[in-house]
Parts: sequence; structure tokens; C-alpha cells
Amino acid sequence: MASENPFRSILKTLEKPDGGEFGSYYSLPALNDPRIDKLPYSIRILLESAIRNCDEFQVKSKDVEKILDWENTSPKQVEIPFKPARVLLQDFTGVPAVVDLACMRDAMNNLGGDSNKINPLVPVDLVIDHSVQVDVARSENAVQANMELEFQRNRERFAFLKWGSNAFDNMLVVPPGSGIVHQVNLEYLARVVFNRNGLLYPDSVVGTDSHTTMIDGLGVAGWGVGGIEAEATMLGQPMSMVLPGVVGFKLTGKLRDGMTATDLVLTVTQMLRKHGVVGKFVEFHGEGMRELSLADRATIANMSPEYGATMGFFPVDHVTLQYLKLTGRSDETVSMIEAYLRANKMFVDYSEPESKTVYSSNLELNLEDVEPCVSGPKRPHDRVPLKEMKADWHYCLDSRVGFKGFAVPKEAQSKAVEFNFNGTPAKLRHGDVVIAAITSCTNTSNPSVMLGAALVAKKACELGLEVKPWIKTSLAPGSGVVTKYLAKSGLQKYLNQLGFSIVGYGCTTCIGNSGDIHEAVASAIVDNDLVASAVLSGNRNFEGRVHPLTRANYLASPPLVVAYALAGTVDIDFETEPIGTGKDGKQIFFRDIWPSNKEVAEVVQASVLPDMFKATYEAITKGNSMWNELSVASGTLYEWDPKSTYIHEPPYFKGMTMSPPGPHGVKDAYCLLNFGDSITTDHISPAGSIHKDSPAAKYLMERGVDRRDFNSYGSRRGNDEIMARGTFANIRIVNKHLKGEVGPKTVHIPSGEKLSVFDAAMKYRNEGRDTIILAGAEYGSGSSRDWAAKGPMLLGVKAVISKSFERIHRSNLVGMGIIPLCFKTGEDAETLGLTGEELYTIDLPNNVSEIKPGQDVTVVTNNGKSFTCTLRFDTEVELAYFNHGGILQYVIRNLIKQ
Repeated sequence: MASENPFRSILKTLEKPDGGEFGSYYSLPALNDPRIDKLPYSIRILLESAIRNCDEFQVKSKDVEKILDWENTSPKQVEIPFKPARVLLQDFTGVPAVVDLACMRDAMNNLGGDSNKINPLVPVDLVIDHSVQVDVARSENAVQANMELEFQRNRERFAFLKWGSNAFDNMLVVPPGSGIVHQVNLEYLARVVFNRNGLLYPDSVVGTDSHTTMIDGLGVAGWGVGGIEAEATMLGQPMSMVLPGVVGFKLTGKLRDGMTATDLVLTVTQMLRKHGVVGKFVEFHGEGMRELSLADRATIANMSPEYGATMGFFPVDHVTLQYLKLTGRSDETVSMIEAYLRANKMFVDYSEPESKTVYSSNLELNLEDVEPCVSGPKRPHDRVPLKEMKADWHYCLDSRVGFKGFAVPKEAQSKAVEFNFNGTPAKLRHGDVVIAAITSCTNTSNPSVMLGAALVAKKACELGLEVKPWIKTSLAPGSGVVTKYLAKSGLQKYLNQLGFSIVGYGCTTCIGNSGDIHEAVASAIVDNDLVASAVLSGNRNFEGRVHPLTRANYLASPPLVVAYALAGTVDIDFETEPIGTGKDGKQIFFRDIWPSNKEVAEVVQASVLPDMFKATYEAITKGNSMWNELSVASGTLYEWDPKSTYIHEPPYFKGMTMSPPGPHGVKDAYCLLNFGDSITTDHISPAGSIHKDSPAAKYLMERGVDRRDFNSYGSRRGNDEIMARGTFANIRIVNKHLKGEVGPKTVHIPSGEKLSVFDAAMKYRNEGRDTIILAGAEYGSGSSRDWAAKGPMLLGVKAVISKSFERIHRSNLVGMGIIPLCFKTGEDAETLGLTGEELYTIDLPNNVSEIKPGQDVTVVTNNGKSFTCTLRFDTEVELAYFNHGGILQYVIRNLIKQ
């Protein structure tokens, strides 16, 4: 049982400079332990949390000692509990999280417990940054039109979340149309330091989107977790995590003229991927930090999932405090934040000697060495210097199909396809841009690159350049503040002139909501097997994600997105080839439209003002008319509508009893899917539009839903029936069972039938057969999507055997009761001679006490093969979840016992 905090003796009072008190706090210096001065700042946040929450039950004194002794314990992969200060839910994952909470209340009720115990104990911020399907673009009225369409499509989903905000305590819901979750978090929700009932402590957050890490740029420790783990955290469960190593990344110098934050982040991403930072924190330090704006820091932090780190952390310093004031935080709040962090050795002051911080390993980058670049055509860490882009593009055309190849025959590489666009003759070639999107998330937190893009547009318009009308252009700011400073600068009109009008405030192109491209363009691409291109300022460009018809997708800064839209192709050398012809017939080059750092800084200084942030977020608290008019049911138990195609009661707790089911092995299971390396959550989890021939489309049509109302998988994440049918439905997925064919199908092994993955899974289930998945390295990389684990569980998958797992996805599999196994080093399905057509048996003890984290497990096939795998339950807590059939079942049973 919990006892009084053994560290109450170090509880101190923080006094205000002019008298009075800010509150009390657990003082790290009062420990009088010299090891604190060597700890990375990110680890000090873990330490403070462990001290403050120590009850010798969920968090113990020995856990505090493990963190204090980080220099010695972190290499040993020790387990610690962590209680974050709050949980952040993004719309896509917020809906299933609230569905699960509603279901848990029902389950608690059915088991005779107090259903009101299913209530967030940790503050929850839920941002409805609804995915804006870019139906209306190139129109100054696009925002309103798209918003009205979103409310028509998503009224039921929005109403459900509004019900949740009333039914559950401690939950703040930010209405749709306010901005993307990460930017709202940065500009408005982040506390940096909490003052809760007079107790001061650092803000920390786990969120249901992997890019929650953007907040690390503000000195708030945050990272993405699966929705399943987030729900348990909301209900008071400590997160079980391995105490991470910390890579120290020293920055020196300053960026050269014309370099952008995107150039910097793509450089950092490539360096860190090469170094290897999976499961680690990265902490930035050095004199180069003085020159790095908060927005630039947030851009780097946002890309943590792309370089593989749990966090890319920037400790609080004077730049952080300046940003807090800029974004409308009160002087008293900023004063409290600075005073607390200084008192607790968590503030970096560049006027003082550099700290004695020790890191697990070290990297260094001189900012002067950063050069213009993009990333692609299929992965965010495949950086291409801009000066090498044309050569790299031709290398990709020549190379065999892969991450850097399209295998286009030499004789076909220069073909020009003629088509008719609205009565005008037009041509398309390999590499031509058909989508150019300044998207939310990574870059639109950054006034420098946004106003830089606007300056490029201004120069281009004044010179008479135009964007070809068939290129789908769009601008989706991360918050309404962007609109205000673009308007203040007088530059929005130039973006509009080139087609970059604002389409909405939410996830768009980077989540696959590009909307349809013109029918004539689509036909030209499909009929002639063209490798068309998209250029976007997002952070994900995995194949099939941006749009089904853009096989090449490049990440670029907003100014470069405009430049490539003007050029109309990625097959261009900006150094030597003109972008286009101006109104006076002269050739216009890249250098003619590119602004200097001085030009950008002057516009930023004049246009980005604190009142803009205050006004934007005052409006958020009042909601908007469409949101305010939504009528919702009252009551704490949700009234499920069996006819709803948006909100459906999932079967997770059907037949649940108070006794845990215990661990389970796998006997004579078929391999549902046989994968190679780098299967991402984009391949696994339903995302983007619902294809007209898919099992999900069939389900909707059987229920009278017209094709134009299918909406997206993201919008329907509250319906398990649709999401199960959309699992592994990515059109670019490569399954070895299909012998080279690409697409969302598999082979039902006993019959040899080629079926959709869902239909094959149901056929196995009806036959009483379990299934497993075979995979290569980095299984489950990408966004932290809980449906990438929920979907396979609903399909009947009992185990995944891979070479390695992405951190969040592995824990999500555990949370849903799926066994994660890793091949031994140097082995995989191929080296072991596995075809995937065998029957697989994984023998586990029936008693959970006989299973140990990381133990060896033998897998046997029906043709006599036997091999050893590592069981990837990494902690004792994860074994407890497995024993209960999943993390949510574990939580319910524990809450009933309390």
C-alpha cells in the first residue's frame, strides 16, 4: 500500500522576488548529492517526478536512486516508473481513447465496480485538430468551405468528443478549427512549470501522436506513446520505461544566409539516424543554442521520431522565456517559471560557465556547415543536398525499386505525356510536381520559414512567375496565429496569387488528406505509369502516404515548396537551370526569388506580435459557432448507437471476468503476412482515404453510406469494424506471400486463395486458427498509432516475430496482448529458410511467474524447423499486462480492487 512520501524533508518554499510565495516544491539541491550536477537536464525531470510521486508503492525510493545514479545505471537498461504531469490527446487518437474510456466504464459497471472511477486523474488536453481533406483549394474562401464540409462529415465524431468533455473530469477539449495539436500545445497548452494547488513541478507530457516531441523545443519533456498506454496513464498508472541513455548534441556557430530550419533539421535527422539513437534521449547544448530560435528548436524536436529518438530536448533558457512572453504568457507566470527552474538546477544560463553534464555519447554540428536540402523520395532521413537534387533524381529513376529507386527504363525516362486540362493542352513528365503543400506540424510553428515562403511568393509574383494550374497547391497553418502574421505582413495575397491559399487548420497533405487531384492529371499518371511528385513541408513521406498517385514525395522547407511549385518539377538544378520565364521574357533563376536572412528577420520582427497569440487563444476558449451549436447527450455512460458508422462499441471487454486469463502461447498458427524491413505504422494502421474496392468501403456501402461520404480512416477511428477492415490496407504494402505483387492482399495458405487481408484473417478465424506475422527490421516505425496494434489484435494476430521493433509500436502490441518476439542477431526468416507457409508454435509457460523479460523462447514449425527468439516483454509490468490480456483490462481490475 502507498505510504507518505519519504522525501518530504526536501519540500521547500519558493519565494517571489517582491515578497510572497509562488508555492512549494521538491528541491533537488536539498538532496546534497553531487551526482545531480552531472545529470542531463532531461534526466533531472525524470528525477523530480520520481521524488515527487514516491509513495513506496507505485514509485519507490530505489527508483529515485536508479535515476540519481544514471551515469552507472543507464547502460544497464534498468526499469523505472514515470508519472508525466499531463496527457495530450490528438483528435485521431483522442476519439478511440474516449471510446475506450466509455467502454471501460461499461465494463466496470458490468463487473460491479464504481464506473465513475474511470476518470482521468492526470490532466488531459484533447485537441480536435481534425484532418482537413483538401477538397477546396486555390480559393480565398477555402477555410470556411472546408470547415463546413468537415462539420458535415464529422458532426457525430465531434459531438462524441464534446460529450466526453462533459462526461469526464479533468479533460480540456480544444474545439476544431483551432490548429494542429502540436502547435496549440507549444503556443497555448504547455505550462513549462505547473502550479497545482500550490505545488510547483516541471511540465511533462505524453501524447498520442509521435510528434508530441515538438514540445521538447520549449523545455517540456514530452514524447509520443500509444493511445492504449496514454489511457492507462490518464487513469493514474505510472509508465514503465527503461532509463534511457542521453546523446549530447553540441551546436556551435550560426546558420549561413539563406539556410532554413528545415535544412538544419534534415541535416540533424541524418546525423542522428547514422549515430543510432533509438530508445534514447537527445539533449542539445552549446553556444550555438544562443542563435537558435524557439521555432527552430521546435522544428528539430518535432522530427524526433524521424531520427528515432524518444526525445530531442532543449533545456529552458533565455530564448524559451522570450518565446513564452511572445506567445502571451503573463509576466508573473514567466517569472515563476524562471525562478523555479533556477532554484531546481533546471535552467541554462549562458552567462555562467557550461555545466558539468555527462552524456552517454556526444555529437557536434557547426551550424555554418548546414546547406540547403530536401529529403526523399520515400523516407524522411534520405537527405539530398539541393545542389545534388537533379543527379539524385536521375539516380532514383535508374535504380531498382526500393527506397531510392523506381526502375524506370532509360528509354522511357524523358517521355512527355500530353493531356487536356480544362480545354488547355498540357504535358506531364517523370518528376513533375502535382501536389505542392505547405502543411501543418513541423514547419508552420516557425514564422521564419512561413514568412520566407511568403517572400518567395512576393518576388515570384512581381517577376511574373506562375504555378501551373493542375498542381494542387495548399497552405494549412498549424494555428490561427499564422494567418494573423501573414495578414499583418501584407504577404498572404502573394501566396494566394500562386494558389497557396489557406485551406484549414489541421492535418492535411502529410497525413494523406491531399484530396483528389484533377481527373485528367490522374489519368495521365495512371495510364502512362508516370512517377509523379509531391513536395511538402511535412515530416513524413513514406510511399503511399501523401497520395496514392505520387510515388515520389519530397520533404522541403515552405520556401522550397513554393520554389518547386513554380518550377513544376523536381528534375531541375536550381543552380544552373531557370525556374521559369518572367513577364518581360527573361529567364528567372532560384537566386532571383530567394530572400536573405535579413529580409526574413525584418518581416518577422514587424509582423509576429504577442497580441496575435492572446487573441487567437481567447477565441479558442469560446469555441466557434458550429462547435457551440452541437447538441450532445448528458450522462456519464455513453448511449451506443448500433447503426453508427463513426462511433462503435469495440469488443475488447466482452466476456471479461475479474480473474486474469493468464499468459498464452501460440499453437499451429498460420503466417497472415510475411514482411521485409521497414514496415511502418502507415502500412499497418488505416490512414488516408477509404479505397472504393476495400473491405471498409464494402462495409459502408452495405450500411447505405454513399461513396462521397466515406470520409477518411482517421475520421472513423471510433469504429473498430471499419478500422479492422482497414488494417494492412495500404496500397503500397509489400507482402512476400504475393511473390512480388504490391498491394493490400495476402494468401490464405491452406486454400491458396488470394484475398484481402481482412477476409483472409476472418477465414482463419472461422477455421479456428491463430495467426502470426513475420517481419524484418524496424517493424512499426513511424507515427505512434494505437490502431497499428488494435487492428492486428482484432484480426486475430497473436504474435509478431521481427528483427527489431519501433519503441512505441512494440509497447502497443504488448498493451493489446500480442506477443512481440525478435529473431536472434544475424537471423531472420530468410536466413532460417522460413517461407511463411509453415505452421508456427510458440510455447510459453501457463504461469506468468515463470516468464522473464527478455528471455529466450523456442519457435517450432510443422516441418521440423526450430529457432530461438528473444521475448520482447521488456519489463515486469509488461508481463503483468500480458497476464491480464492487455493493459486496459489490467487497469480495470486494479481499479475495482481499490
